Amino acid sequence: MMDSSSHSGPLRATAARTFSHVEHWVFDLDNTLYPPACDLFGRIDEKMCDFIMRFLDVDEVEAKRVQKEFYVEHGTTLAGLMAVHGVEPQQFLAHVHNIDVSAVAPDAALGQAIAALPGRKVIFTNGSVAHAENVITQLGIGHVFEGIYDIVTTDYRPKPRREAYDRFIAASGIAPERAAMFEDLPRNLEVPHALGMKTVWVRPQGEVGPERFQRLSHEGGDAPHVHHVADNLTDFLKEIAP
Repeated sequence: MMDSSSHSGPLRATAARTFSHVEHWVFDLDNTLYPPACDLFGRIDEKMCDFIMRFLDVDEVEAKRVQKEFYVEHGTTLAGLMAVHGVEPQQFLAHVHNIDVSAVAPDAALGQAIAALPGRKVIFTNGSVAHAENVITQLGIGHVFEGIYDIVTTDYRPKPRREAYDRFIAASGIAPERAAMFEDLPRNLEVPHALGMKTVWVRPQGEVGPERFQRLSHEGGDAPHVHHVADNLTDFLKEIAP
């Protein structure tokens, strides 16, 4: 694995050559394009809890238990709610993503670093297009992405399920053997590795939001399916740019 600590000269050239075949750049959204300190997950978590309390008519303690259990077992809380309780997904997504994203600071440097990469740049998220658009608009980087592929694209099959990636590839037309994927959760890079993508774990710095994310945010970070590690996404992208 390669850390994102700054390289120069031959080291930087080597890093760039590692990605010289890449034509498709795939970015996760939450805690990848913005730092966990923004705590958007915390706000979404509160909305999820509220939805579950109302839908299942349970108290907060039980709602949080359901959230954690479904996230771990099904990939997302929504996937579990759909499978076990028949929740209508659009209603859920509209509710939980109706949040204030002003904690996310504009990041022109990140936009420039992504724009400098050769080829297509897309977002692949377990969230919704509306949420992704809100976030990248706040970041000021919406113009650098060709498309957003969300949980609706994958027919509500979330990462890390294999079918989510298959549906994403079919919808986007990317070539996995010429693609790189950036993710904050190591487990979400296992399938991309198997498909032939370069994988980059954008390692979260500090707290990553609700308790159920704490373990998953680092579990598997040293596994073979994680090819590279970026502690700072902008710096890492500058290193690998041709």
